Amino acid sequence: MSTDIALRDVRQAGAEDAVDDVAESEFDVVVVRKEKIADDAFSLTLRSAGLPLPAWAPGAHIDLVLPSKKVRQYSLCGDPANREEWRIGVLREQTGRGGSAYVCDELAEGTRLTVLGPRNHFALVPAANYLFIAGGIGITPILPMLQAATKSGARWQLWYGGRQASSMAFVEELAGYGDRVQLWPQDERGLLPLDDLLASRDDETLVYCCGPAPLLEATEARSRDWPTGALRVERFAPVAVDHAADQPFELELARSRKTLTVPPGMSILQAVEASGVFVLSSCQEGTCGTCETEVLEGTPDHRDCVLTDAERAEGDVMMICVSRSRTSRLVLDL
Repeated sequence: MSTDIALRDVRQAGAEDAVDDVAESEFDVVVVRKEKIADDAFSLTLRSAGLPLPAWAPGAHIDLVLPSKKVRQYSLCGDPANREEWRIGVLREQTGRGGSAYVCDELAEGTRLTVLGPRNHFALVPAANYLFIAGGIGITPILPMLQAATKSGARWQLWYGGRQASSMAFVEELAGYGDRVQLWPQDERGLLPLDDLLASRDDETLVYCCGPAPLLEATEARSRDWPTGALRVERFAPVAVDHAADQPFELELARSRKTLTVPPGMSILQAVEASGVFVLSSCQEGTCGTCETEVLEGTPDHRDCVLTDAERAEGDVMMICVSRSRTSRLVLDL
């Protein structure tokens, strides 16, 4: 996951109340190893520069703060039991705005960085059987899932596609799983056989998919009639939203005792910040989960790519960088 939004200085004047909350999830790390893992892709091993790093579970990601103060979200793909080091995989995005290019081309071993997190909106739910589908750098959150599924005794298969074999990361590591892993380079074998893989399912199987938008869209199209939660995806880019019907609504900030109006064309996050209330945020496109906020009253209009269908139906939290309100009044725990 990646963004191009500069991290706000949480210690600026007027944001004192946020400092302690941010500090709980902010850590200094050192890049101790940088390795090329595929065409235009590198892995970084980050070691704690102080206390042991916080625990995490498969599916978690961190916010990596670059020297430019821009923030990128990357999935953790190492061993969750290792509290001294984190590993991430980074794809050099040819059409990006420079963040991944800096990491791949310039970031050197020995560099000290700040990370925020970890956060997890792609958690591995216990199941008897898993089907994992990955495309490109989307293999990163899947790697620790394979380790956890194996340890639990669950049955599983991974189908991993890429443009060509040289563009597919961590293949040597995956080789240790034998025929449970199917590598599918497109230039040799075509697109992943989703029609066959998703033609039928049973109640014991959960499907996890991560990769580029066309892969996710194709997988979702073939699973529309499945029960809620049977397919779980993680996106690297936002989905398109039609704003033509957006209406103004009243927003109450319960802890701050402020009432605002959020007009069309302005996000909740923008309205809250304009009122002088600090909220930790990063991507501002509904993909990272950093701005997750508790909903006290009202019905959110969820437009993020983070929450599951079940979480959206509960309406207890929302991503205020993109989501709006279905009711004329919304009360948030801010």
